[in-house]
Parts: sequence; C-alpha cells; structure tokens
Amino acid sequence: MFDWEFCDPWFLILLGLVPLIIWLTTRSTSILGFSSVELFAHTPRSLRQRLSILPPLLLAISFAALVIGLARPRTPQSETRVNRDGIAIMMVVDLSSSMDARDLVKDDRSINRLSVVKDVFTDFVFGEGTTAGKGRPDDLLGLVTFARYADSVCPLTLDHGNLANIVKDLEIVSIRSEDGTAVGDGLGLAVERLRRSKAKSKVAILLTDGVTNAGVIDPIKAAELAKQYDIKVYSIGVGTNGMAPYPSVSVFGRKRMVAQPVEIDEKTLQKIADETDGKYFRAVDKDALAEIYGEIDQMERTKVSELKYLSYTEHFSLFVLAGFGLLGFA
Repeated sequence: MFDWEFCDPWFLILLGLVPLIIWLTTRSTSILGFSSVELFAHTPRSLRQRLSILPPLLLAISFAALVIGLARPRTPQSETRVNRDGIAIMMVVDLSSSMDARDLVKDDRSINRLSVVKDVFTDFVFGEGTTAGKGRPDDLLGLVTFARYADSVCPLTLDHGNLANIVKDLEIVSIRSEDGTAVGDGLGLAVERLRRSKAKSKVAILLTDGVTNAGVIDPIKAAELAKQYDIKVYSIGVGTNGMAPYPSVSVFGRKRMVAQPVEIDEKTLQKIADETDGKYFRAVDKDALAEIYGEIDQMERTKVSELKYLSYTEHFSLFVLAGFGLLGFA
C-alpha cells in the first residue's frame, strides 16, 4: 500500500458539492402532469431509459476526480525526519604527498597511507571487518581535509553513504604549490564546524603522517581552541618513522620505489590529544584503530536530528485525465 498524502488537502472540501451535482442533474424538469401513471406500469423500459442515470453519475465522478487532482495526491519516497541518539564527529584527514608512502600492508601487499585511511574510515563508520562493533550509524559525521590548505569537504551529516563515497574519491595532492602539512589549519577548521553543532559530545579525529610545515594556525593553538569548545581530539599518526618507499618515475619513464626519509611529529600529536582530554594512537595498520572505537562508544550521547528534503511521486495527472475522460464520456 502507498503512503498517500495530499499537498493541498483543502481542495477536498469541494467534494461536498458532489451530492448537489447529482441532485441538479437528475431532478425532474417536466412541466406536464399526469393524474395517473398506471398506463405506463407495464410498459417495457428502453436501454436509454435504463442508462439515464449514467451521465449524471459520470459527471459527479469526474468532478470528484478533478477535485482530488487539485489536492495533488502523492507518495513520499523516504522518511521526513531522522531522530537518533549520537555524537558529532569530524574526521580531519591529511592529503599531503607524503601520504603516498608505501609502508603499510594490506592483504600481504604494500599500499599507500591514504588507502589505509580510507579503509579505516569505512570501518569506523560502518563497522566492517573490525572488532569494534557495529560502526557509527547514529552519529553526525563530517570531513575536513588538508595539505597546504584546509578544506571542509563534507558538513556534519547522517547521510553516511554519501560521505563514504566522498572519502572513496579523495586523492593525494599532486600540485606542488598546494603540497604541505597544515595540521593546525585542518584542526582549526574542524573545530569551527563542530562548535556550531548542538550535540553535547563533539569529537575530532585527526589523521596525519608528517610534521606541520604550512598554514597560519599553530596546531597547539588549534587544540586550545578545541578545548575551549569542549571538543575532544583523537590524534592518529599514520605510517612509520625513518625511511619509507615512495613511488617515483625515472628519467627513462620507468616506475620504481625510492626510499625517502619520513617523520611523524608524535610529540605535537600527543600534546594535542592531552590538551583536549583525547588520546594519541599510532596506525601502522587498520586494527590499530580498534581502541578508538571503544573510547568513543563510551562517550556521552545526545539527541540529534537531520531534516531531509524529500522527493515525491505525484499522482494528480492520473486523476485529472480520468476526470476529463469521464466528463467527455458523460
């Protein structure tokens, strides 16, 4: 059964005129009177006489169909509002060129750090392939990315499927002028988005693999701002320290792996977490993030809601066509 509703239900008041239409179209207009009708008692009725009630009935039905068409019957394709218990979480992801280091392993093969971050994010949202639970279906989630500049990619939302598709399309910065690691700017932008949320519990999960070398906001200052708005920061250092293999193209156009020095500013990441009552983690593989889920699951939850703009299937045209068709037939 369709969940029918009317866009303009006040037009249905006009349905009260249907009995009047039937009465006006069936009342007798003869001015010739008879003292007795016994003469016609045994006269057989013709087909036209038997169907004499049909035109007024069709007129009444066509009027009713047109009125229903004016009221615009329709069926919604989804729920109008989602109300759930959850927290507000902003993911802050590093997209600098160092995220292309191939020092992490998945399914016995080396992949770059951003690929691991994408997998971790999907596991965090949907709880796939982890021991952390069933994901975060009731939480408002958003995404901020940064390299030399920070960018708010997705606002806080309950539409996790769309957010997962956005994460899937993330790419490492390839333009040299936009490369860098602006940890402070990324965290500061996440704080700006979170502070506007009405959720009582707010969390930023910062994933980076390097040392701040760009941006205008100092990471510690951004952490202090997060603390001011009661935002916890879980900082995650992705990858290894020391030397890590990077893809490179030789002068002959051949692809090869070249070892380059890498460094994670664990001291700053630890200080950011401590400043905001969060925790610092090292992510050498996906399983290293399981502890984060346990920490966040124990946080205070609050009521959040998200208004969705619906798409409807309109049915008024069927009633309008039926109304005019019956009117012509009458």
